[in-house]
Amino acid sequence: MSGLSSITRIRRGRKPKLCRCDNRSMQVPVFVSCPSKLNDEQEKSRKIVERELQKLNLEWRALGRSDYPTELPLREVYILAKHCAGGVILGSEQTYAPSGIRKRATKEEKAVSDIRVPTAWNHLEAGMLFCLGLPLLVFREDAISDGIFDPGVTDVFVHPMPSASLSSTERKALSSVFQKWQAEVRTRYYS
Repeated sequence: MSGLSSITRIRRGRKPKLCRCDNRSMQVPVFVSCPSKLNDEQEKSRKIVERELQKLNLEWRALGRSDYPTELPLREVYILAKHCAGGVILGSEQTYAPSGIRKRATKEEKAVSDIRVPTAWNHLEAGMLFCLGLPLLVFREDAISDGIFDPGVTDVFVHPMPSASLSSTERKALSSVFQKWQAEVRTRYYS
């Protein structure tokens, strides 16, 4: 019997064994906008998001983490984003200023304090993902605002950044947010 072809085995009611190179099924690529340099707490949050993506068999794609540019970085972001089915934006503080002036030299000038700013790449990458029509999932640390992180800028709800101190109820709620979003991602990927 070992010399029989696959067709002969099928005709006799036996399915041929298919060769699988690995046990993983194909992952759906999603673009993640996340700074490459994070403090310890930010790294914990990043890992929570990464685990949620892994549970859903979604592949984290990002410049500086999974992909490295060979051309202009902005062009590389666009090329990578075009091959993804969804996007995640992680608004983590990258710049802190104890005080400053907002809208300096205008009628709306105002002294501000405790200023926390994410990477500008969050806004650039979110804009590209939005223009490509990809389903977005947006998270931000406390005090991160402006651009993609302002409520009402897009039809996407801006979620607080997940932290290691989430209760079991909060973890379930986070998983449910990812579940709903991944359904849109898969619809986009398979259509």
